[in-house]
Amino acid sequence: MFGGVFGGGSQKPVGQMAPGGMGGGMGQAQMDPNAQLAAAEQEMEMVTDMFARLGDLCYRKCLIQRYSDEELTKAESVCTDRCVAKYFQVNREVSEKLAKLSQTNQ
Repeated sequence: MFGGVFGGGSQKPVGQMAPGGMGGGMGQAQMDPNAQLAAAEQEMEMVTDMFARLGDLCYRKCLIQRYSDEELTKAESVCTDRCVAKYFQVNREVSEKLAKLSQTNQ
């Protein structure tokens, strides 16, 4: 699916993933079905955890805690958009650095 790009909270180092990520890379054909299922479950947990942390972080940062209107204000919407974009950018940059470190250590 995401191939470790959004690897926040994962217990598995990026360097141990199959080439092309978990979503069907060439290295996955060599895994037995139980290992593929375990890898898919681990990735699903990782992505779910990442979105939960993202939602909590941006909610606390951007949304007014008193609900006077059912729609987001312009400021809340802009803040949330920026928060999500920054979260993904930082997550990608950290994952890339970890992957480079992992490759140099091999």
